[in-house]
Amino acid sequence: MLSRRTKWVLALAAVLVLVATVAGCGGQGGQQPSGGQAELSGNLTVVGSTAMQPLVEQAAAQFMAKNPKAQIVVQGGGSGTGLTQVASGAADIGNSDIFAEEKSGIDASQLVDHKVCVVGMATVVNPGVTVDNLTKQQLVDIFTGKITNWKEVGGPEQKIVVIHRPKGSGTRATFKKFALGGVEDSAPGMEQDSSGTVRKMVAETPGAISYLPLSYIDNSVKALKLDGVEPTVENIVNGKYPVWAYQHMYTKGEPTGLKKAFLDYMLGDEVQGQLIEKMGYIPITKMQVERDAQGNVTKK
Repeated sequence: MLSRRTKWVLALAAVLVLVATVAGCGGQGGQQPSGGQAELSGNLTVVGSTAMQPLVEQAAAQFMAKNPKAQIVVQGGGSGTGLTQVASGAADIGNSDIFAEEKSGIDASQLVDHKVCVVGMATVVNPGVTVDNLTKQQLVDIFTGKITNWKEVGGPEQKIVVIHRPKGSGTRATFKKFALGGVEDSAPGMEQDSSGTVRKMVAETPGAISYLPLSYIDNSVKALKLDGVEPTVENIVNGKYPVWAYQHMYTKGEPTGLKKAFLDYMLGDEVQGQLIEKMGYIPITKMQVERDAQGNVTKK
């Protein structure tokens, strides 16, 4: 016969074994995924800059491949749309080529800025245009309608066809601020709402001129020098070429959950160390200069 004390000790041991077994199975209703982290799931809507869209789309595809229960929809619409929609709560993340402080009607204090990379922007023309370089003043005169024929800047006898981006475009705002010195780009012309469409129109329209992020430029269009300086990554990094912008991903308040996980991925090694340069963007860590919301540039 077991003594009462022995029975009590055996009963206590059985309870301890049961507790240890439950704890080993994950505790709160089931087994945790490997690594001890909850599986990511849910939906995100990311809206805004078309200059940034190819990068974010590719990063989202990679992220979703790793997290099959997460769904991320990436849309364009321009920087103004991205900022407006994230500020109103209509989008989870707003992509922008401009600082939120530069957009009228936006309470920038409510938004959190996540700078992902830098994109350069260049004046582009139809390949049939023989001009390779424009001065800043010539560029201003073209985009304000004072110069209307390529022969006036050393090119062929051909009408200049200006292609603009919409008013809410961050690419347009950046080009206007840093290529045109803030002068209103008022020349008559067509207006296209995405970088991809602009590239197609410039490529197909004789005498056309516009501007594109470097990540969109291919052999179908010709990029021009500005005041003799080529729009290259090296010249942007060292501050010689002025037409560039940060690529911002804004959230309303500090991100949590899936939103934070995706932003962490955008700022992690897989995107920063591989995807950004592969797709024609510039890692912020490579920049030798930095710029604030007022456009002031300083050496790092």
